[in-house]
Parts: sequence; C-alpha cells; structure tokens
Amino acid sequence: MTKKVLLLYGGFSAERNVSISAKDDIANALKSKGYAVIEHDLTDAWLLLDVLHTEKPDVVFNGLYGNWGEDGEIQGLLDMLSIPYTHSGLKASVIGMDKSICKLMAAANGVKIAQGEKKTFAEYKKNGTAISYPYVVKPVADGSSVGVYIIKNSADIAQIAYSDESQEILIEQYIAGRELTAACFDGKSFVVTELKAKNEFYDYEAKYTAGWTQHVLPAEIPTEVAQTCCRYAETMHKALGCRTVSRCDFRYNPTDGVVFLEINTNPGMTSLSLVPEQAKYIGISYADLCARLVENATYRQK
Repeated sequence: MTKKVLLLYGGFSAERNVSISAKDDIANALKSKGYAVIEHDLTDAWLLLDVLHTEKPDVVFNGLYGNWGEDGEIQGLLDMLSIPYTHSGLKASVIGMDKSICKLMAAANGVKIAQGEKKTFAEYKKNGTAISYPYVVKPVADGSSVGVYIIKNSADIAQIAYSDESQEILIEQYIAGRELTAACFDGKSFVVTELKAKNEFYDYEAKYTAGWTQHVLPAEIPTEVAQTCCRYAETMHKALGCRTVSRCDFRYNPTDGVVFLEINTNPGMTSLSLVPEQAKYIGISYADLCARLVENATYRQK
C-alpha cells in the first residue's frame, strides 16, 4: 500500500522562506520514491489539526525550520496524536534549539565550546557582559544565523537590535578561524565541509544567496581536525538522541582547535543544502535521503 506523507512547510518562524524554498525539492523526491505526498503550509494550528484529521497521513515530513518547527513544539503535538514524523523527537529538538543548554551538554560530553553566558537583552543593555572583546551575541533559540552580531569593540554594541527586550541571548567568545560543518547519518559522520563565505561569517545572507559561499567538500584540513569534527558530531547526535540526520557546525584554528558552535536537528533540505551535499558525497542520493527520513519516522510512545 502506498504510504501517505504530509509535508509540512512554511510555518511561523523567521526561517519561513527557507522552508518554502525546500518544499518542492522534498515533494518531488518523495513522489519519485512512490510516496503519496500532501503539502501543507503551516499558517494556523487549528487548520493543521483539521488536515491531520481529514487526511490521516501515515507520516508527517517535518519541513519546518526555526521556532515552532524544530524546537519541540510540532514534535510534542505529533507525539500526543501518535503520528510518526521525520527527524528528531521532542527532547533532541528542544535541547538542540536552545544553544545555551546544548553547549552545557556538549561540555559535559567532552566537546570543546567557547566561553559564554546567557541573559536577556534587557540585562545585557543594563549590565553588559563579562566576556571580553571580541564576542558574539545571538538569540538563544533561533536558526539560520538570524540576529547574530559580532562585537569587536564598544562602538559595535549600538548595532545590536532585538524588538523584544526580554529576548534571551547568548554572549560567547568569538572564535576566529575556519567555518566547518559535519553531518551525522544514523549516528555516523563521514566527511567535513568547509564554508568560505564572502561575508565575515556564515550568516543568513551567506547561507541563502547564490554564489556567496563556497562549499569545499571534503574540507582541506588536517586529518586529525576532520576526525575531531566527525567525532564531535557523532557525540552530539548520540547525546541528544537525534534521529536519522543532524548537522554540527564548528570553528577551527590551530590555537583553539575545533570548537563546537551548534547542532541542527532538522538541517536544511533543499537539494543543494549542506546535508544533502554530504549525503551525495557518501553515496546517498537526495531522494534516498528523503525516503530514509520517512522510513525512520516515529513518535514518542505514550
């Protein structure tokens, strides 16, 4: 019997457009593997409940990014409804999205992190930070490098702008060096990509503007550096309890070594994104990767 897959895309987060840009690639890949695909732009939670009740999908393909997509919200809902879904479950999603908690877990598992502290934007404006220049300011729970600032001196502080003063932010030591990333497939990491962005770092513009970032695959780095990246990626995938696929980002320089930045439990899935690119390098086609996500879909048992 043909498996019915509900592809969720869009959503409410700052990464809505990223999700929309990936949905055609995902839908076409799943159709090529014989799945019956229903596409749904998540704009209203009650409407989603109606769609789930009416369509009764066998699996939900989670094509949502950012808040309300990969932070445990949709995962919790689907767990309660006993509907299998792709990518990681609630616990891994919550921890992976909260950069502060994720860093604590990384450190507890022997993964090197940058010095940092968490506070609200209001607290930062009032009291500053104990972290010395240069440092990075970013939202505790957001993706695609949205709202990230590199602060090199006191004058740079004026550029920081968050609409909500209660916004939780992470302030951490700036690690100069090379941008590296390693995906983990079913618990195993095979290769590292270096990201050479035209911008100062791999920000939103660099990620989603054609020609702004060069992907060097495999990264031209010492073997021991690549091994460390892959080991860290496997460690974080296992520590969080990720399913099927995740991706970890790092900075590297000879002085600091490999420093973990963050994990993505629901990595970008356009056919040209980093995870599909690494999957292709190790012999997994884009369509096969999408199918693997569907076949590994599950939910938290009551």
